[in-house]
Amino acid sequence: MDRRDFLAATAATLLLPAARALAATGDLKGAAREAWLYALPLIEMANTRQAQFADRAANKISHVRTLADPSKRQVTAPNNDTLYSSAWFDLTQGPVTLNVPDAGNRYCAVQLMDMYTNTNACISKRTFDAQIGPSGGTFTLIGPGQPARGPNPIHLATPHGWLLARILTDGDDDLPATHALQDRLTLTGPAIPIPGGFARRSAAATDYFASAARLLRSDPPPAADHAELARFAVLGLQPGKPFEPGRLSTATMAEIEAGITEARGQLVALAKSASFVGGWSYPKADLGNFGQDHLYRAIVALVGLAANTPDEAMYLAPQGDNGRLFTGDGLYRMHLPAPPPVDAFWSLTMYEATSEGQLYLTANPLGRYSIGNRTKGLTYGADGSLDIWISRTDPVGDRSANWLPAPASGPFSLSFRAYWPRPEFRDGRYRLPPIERH
Repeated sequence: MDRRDFLAATAATLLLPAARALAATGDLKGAAREAWLYALPLIEMANTRQAQFADRAANKISHVRTLADPSKRQVTAPNNDTLYSSAWFDLTQGPVTLNVPDAGNRYCAVQLMDMYTNTNACISKRTFDAQIGPSGGTFTLIGPGQPARGPNPIHLATPHGWLLARILTDGDDDLPATHALQDRLTLTGPAIPIPGGFARRSAAATDYFASAARLLRSDPPPAADHAELARFAVLGLQPGKPFEPGRLSTATMAEIEAGITEARGQLVALAKSASFVGGWSYPKADLGNFGQDHLYRAIVALVGLAANTPDEAMYLAPQGDNGRLFTGDGLYRMHLPAPPPVDAFWSLTMYEATSEGQLYLTANPLGRYSIGNRTKGLTYGADGSLDIWISRTDPVGDRSANWLPAPASGPFSLSFRAYWPRPEFRDGRYRLPPIERH
């Protein structure tokens, strides 16, 4: 037996008694539940990366040239207001250079996320106006432990992550101008292959935690998480080490699988429910920079991956017939007495809901997936108020102009987006009116 085999055997000997003790008290199941939820954002990010860039390389931007529609299901709860440009950065070989165009008065924001789904920076005229001149702005993306060099350095918390740009467009006639801005958004760095072979969230414990271990090794967790991660060691899940289920007994693996089953059930239940204020669920202040709020982070990874921070955008869900879901065949109305207080734009988007709580745009006769302050052809009241009518079938008459079609069948959900919300929106002095059955 060589030294490595001896160490492995010793570790297994030490691990099994602890696992048996935890299994006896139910703590092993709890550790598995917490570990599954902790790793979910990493798993979702890795699979989204693979789905988007399996045949491409890191540090190269890909542009979506059309608005989101029901056929696009790579990202849950997409918006229908902006064109996306996307890249997965890899800073393991050093910094990369990002060029951002000057979009004038058009909304344009470049979100930079680490692999734990935290927004490390959002580059726009709101946040970096001085650095984005008439010729645009140049920024340097720098990985952990790397020295700051290059123009406008931005430090990322993990070596890998997601760059997601949103550029506002006003329909087909506006696409050429939007495409021109996309073409001026560039990322310069080494073309590094995208890693693949990661388990999905539906995978068994052995595959799921093996992928989690790979991701924890390639993108180490923040120091603030080390105490919680120490609890996962009994599962054989430790940062920097491979997951080796062979060290665990059949009974222990059964407890781990039971914990994962609990985690899945808990997550789906929470994703479909929410607490409401005046008929709306408002985002928590730590959205997009989750800190130690790992349960909230997991929920957002499932139902709103790549959510921005509230100062950039607020995402609100209305109270439906069953938590966040609407299930009825009747007519609903959202009455806006005055425009919501935003400095960019707002929209209300319709989604069909899957059994797991994920949200996707739904096909309808109008090809209309959202209504907002830029929607053409809406009818306003004499006092400037706006009624949005929501139903599965055309509400007919003068209501048709303001109809937001719901799915022909099945549960649906709505999302109100407020881009660059003003302070009174963010701090609760302003509240949206509820959506009501009419």
